[in-house]
Formats: sequence, structure tokens, C-alpha cells
Amino acid sequence: MTDKFINLYDFIDFARANRKYPDNTANNLKSALKIFEKELNAEELKSISMVEDSIGEIFRSLVIANKNKSILSLNTYKARLLKVIKDYKKYGAEPGKIQNWVVKIKKSTPLLIKKDKTDKKNIELSNLIHTPVEKLHKIDISFDCDTVKISIPKDISAKEVKMIKGVLDSLTTRD
Repeated sequence: MTDKFINLYDFIDFARANRKYPDNTANNLKSALKIFEKELNAEELKSISMVEDSIGEIFRSLVIANKNKSILSLNTYKARLLKVIKDYKKYGAEPGKIQNWVVKIKKSTPLLIKKDKTDKKNIELSNLIHTPVEKLHKIDISFDCDTVKISIPKDISAKEVKMIKGVLDSLTTRD
């Protein structure tokens, strides 16, 4: 018996229910299935193995049919489809095997780095999001109606100052 392409949708739902795919991953995988499903012929819809074996030709058809999408995006869909097929073959064909599926947790870059574990207030922003402000002039100007805050680089050129003046001059209203 061959496994039908439509079984992949059920497998994604099964994996989601067993916490093997987070919701967003499951949704992304289903999107990949949908876009490829449109390009499959009747025989390919009946066999996941046939889809896997013919992925090159199917992908070419997909690219031709989706000229408005970037090749990078289409390659992402292809990778997702192949991931689902691989996971299905490993865990979906025999649902009991899903218990042995160890989900790999992606490492994320922390926004905060704790310097002193004993002092919860001593937290510093990581270098990845830190932007130095030492090289700026900060100017606050109060008007009758509001306050304006301006930040200007200390190494601003005369040409750039002239451009800023031109922008400000264009904002004035004439009576």
C-alpha cells in the first residue's frame, strides 16, 4: 500500500497534537503542501514516494506556475515539503514511533545577558541590539504647542546641515 499525499496533512496535525511541531511550523508546512499539491498529477497524489522521486520536475512546474514568487521563497516551500516527507516516513508510517521523536529546540539569541545571577537588577542589553549614542548631539526644543527632540551626529558635514535646513525651511507655513 502506498501512502497518499493527503496523508501528509493528517500527519502534520498528528505531530502538532503531540507537540512535535509548534503551531507556526505546522501552518508553514501545510502551506508548502498546498502550493505543491496544485502541481501534482493524479499518480503523484497517490504516492508520497513518487512525489519525493519526482521533486525536481515538480519544482520546475511550481516555479513556472508561480513566476510572481521569489525563487528563495519557492525553495523554502520545497525544503518544507521534503522535511514533512522525511518526518512522515520516519514517524508517520507507524504512529507509535512518534514517542521516540526528540524535537530539536532552536537556539535563539538572547536579548538580555545576565551579568550577576544574584542581582536581578543588573541586566545589560546584548551587543547585538546595543546602539551607541555617544556620537550624537541631542537637542530638545520647546514650543508653545509641543516639544521637539532632535538627534544629530557630531560629525555632520556642512552639506548635510544644508540639507536639514532645506527640509526645515520647507515645513514653514507662509501667510
